[in-house]
This record gives sequence, C-alpha cells and structure tokens, in this order.
Amino acid sequence: MILIGPFSQIITMGGLPLCGPLKDDALVVIPNGGVLVNKDKIVALGSFNTLRKKHKARLVEITGPACLLPGLIDAHTHICHAGSRANDYALRVAGKTYLEILKQGGGILDSVRKTRAASRKQLCQTLSERATHALRSGVTTCEVKSGYGLTVDDEIKMLEVIKSVHKDHPVDLVPSCLAAHVKPPEFDTHKDYLNFVATSLLPVVVKKKLSRRVDVFVEEGAFSSALSRPYLQRAAAMGFDLIIHADQFSTGGSRLACEVKALSADHLEASTDADIRALAKAGVIATVLPGASLGLGMPFAPARKLLDHGCSVVIASDWNPGSAPMGDLWTQAAVFGAAQKLSTAETFAGMTFRAARALRLHDRGVLWPDMLADMQAFPCKDYREILYHQGQLKPNRVWKKGVLIVGEKEKL
Repeated sequence: MILIGPFSQIITMGGLPLCGPLKDDALVVIPNGGVLVNKDKIVALGSFNTLRKKHKARLVEITGPACLLPGLIDAHTHICHAGSRANDYALRVAGKTYLEILKQGGGILDSVRKTRAASRKQLCQTLSERATHALRSGVTTCEVKSGYGLTVDDEIKMLEVIKSVHKDHPVDLVPSCLAAHVKPPEFDTHKDYLNFVATSLLPVVVKKKLSRRVDVFVEEGAFSSALSRPYLQRAAAMGFDLIIHADQFSTGGSRLACEVKALSADHLEASTDADIRALAKAGVIATVLPGASLGLGMPFAPARKLLDHGCSVVIASDWNPGSAPMGDLWTQAAVFGAAQKLSTAETFAGMTFRAARALRLHDRGVLWPDMLADMQAFPCKDYREILYHQGQLKPNRVWKKGVLIVGEKEKL
C-alpha cells in the first residue's frame, strides 16, 4: 500500500446526487488530506496524519500546495481520425455555415476521405498522441467514436484502433460506434445506408466485441428521427446502449432519445423548454458540448435550465477535427460554467461521477474507498482557483489506477 499526501484539499465528489442542481457547500472537502491506495484502488481517505499513524504504507509525499480531484471523464469525443479541417474552420469564420460546408462535400465527409486513406499505424499514432494530450489535462477516461469510415472495413478499422490504443495507453478509451454519422456518397438513400449498417456492420461489431454503444447524428443533412428510430430499435435489440447526437441545430433528436430510452442525448444547443422537460422526465442524461459551440460560434446548450429541471448534466469536449478542434475540457468547462451560471460543484460533477454514469462506469469519478485511484492534483491551496483561471491552471500530477503518470518521474 502507498499513502499519498498531504494535500491542501481533497475534493472527493462523493455523496452527491446524479441529477439536478448542486451547491458548492455540498462538496465533501478534506483539508490536509491523504489517500491510501492499494494497487489500483483507493482504500481510505482522511487526515493525512491520522492515516500515517494508523497504516503501514509506503509514503509518497506531496510538497507544496495541492488540491486533489478525481480524474476527468470526457464522455464524448471524436479523436480517432486522420487529417485537419482547418479549411472548414476558415470558411465558417468567413460566414459559411456548418451545414452549407457539409452539403458542399466538406465537413464530416472530408474527414471520412482522410481517415479511410490512413493506415492503422497512422491512426494508432494520432489517437495515442491525442489521448496523451488529454491525460496531461487530467482526463483519465475518454469516450472515442468511430464514424469517419462509413464502410464495414473502415468502421471496424477505427474501432480496432481504439481497442488497440486502449490496451497500450494509460487513458481508458471507451469505444462508440457512430457509423450513422452521415450518409456516405456510395449510397443513394439514407434509409439504405442505415439498413446496411444495421445488417452488415453492427453484427460484426457485436461478434468482435468492439463496442457496446451505438450513436446516431439526428439532424438536417444527417439522419431524420423517422429513419433513426427503427435503426436504434434494431441496435437496442442487439444489446447496444443508445446515444443520440440531438438538437444541435434543430429539434427532434432529444424527443427521439426519450422515446427509444437512450442512455444520453448529446449537444442540445437547440433544445426547447418542452424538450428539456421531456429529457428530465425520461431520465435521459444530457451531455452538453461547449467545445462545439466555441468552434462553431453558436449559443451554448442550456445547462442551467437542464439542471434546474432535474436532468443529469454531463460536460464533454466533443473534441473533433471539424466543429470542436480545441480539445481542452478544462478551458471549455470553465468558460461554459461562467456563461451558464453553473456552480463549481455542478461543473466538476459534469466531468466526473455524472460523466461516469453516461458511460455506465461505476468504479470511477469519485474519490472514495473501493473506487479506482484515478486522480489529478492542481498546484493550489483552494479548489476554487481551478475554474477561476479558466483552464490555464493545469494539473501538475495525474495518477491512473494509482500510478503517477504525469508529474515527477513522468511515465509518458
């Protein structure tokens, strides 16, 4: 066993509800704290001096100010891809809309062409580099979508790359099958393509155990609710959790998420009050993506309303080559929280234990006995400094399963 500390503060994120608003005074904060770790799990937390007297453990001393939080869980990313879409970004800031660029053959289809042409080795290298970048910012678990292949072979290639990097990289990567991203040019109709995915791709994903999650982009230029409904129902019958890119530019996706009992509805920038009430009633997790709003120059998702109506709100980066190229979850969350008037507790929760629920992970997101020792420490005495610096204060130590990966004697 090892005893790590003393920390100026340990913010456990324990004992908080999965849904609804949170006040900062509900946070469990342990001053001058220590964490007792055995292998990959937390054994105990509390006063550092008390733990040192009570347990025989190897001491890992923390010098200087340090606030400890759970490792971040980024529950929505597209970081397995090849190439850049800097040209798309230049067109958008010059006045073209996201959907206009998509209709002209840019957007997602541009990334599809580049990802199809990339080798597995190239995709593994770039995915690993992005996962390392995320880890240096405190992300210890990261969802990663396919969706830039859009053929059986290329989607399987992407999912196998995610699986391979997951095995070799400290960050846990959770794969999602987003073959229903857009219709590829090889198909005449959206209906034919979705039928192809359901009959030719998803059975292979199941057989190879490459993902337990199916996602679909419900939007103009992508897939309608009417076409997505039977596709999602077939995926659910195969045992997949359902995720929907919903209400990014127009409404309808969130209502479909409620109808098919999706695990989460992601985006929600265009959601109405009626949509929000429906999400809360159905218990669908609301995953908001401030990186996309920043990348597209459009309004943020209404997180304050979602929380006040009783939703479980998750904050994820949407890190992708087109609409959300930043990939810095702390910066996005800090700016988003200020705009939406989120408490520090609500912002932290959206990237820790509530994000874990969006991935059906029950062993992380909270610093508590028997949970994974996925942790990050910031060089400050007061946890309120973290969001105050709006992403410019980064963790100087990150542990994954009890092993110090970022910091002294760095293992990256």
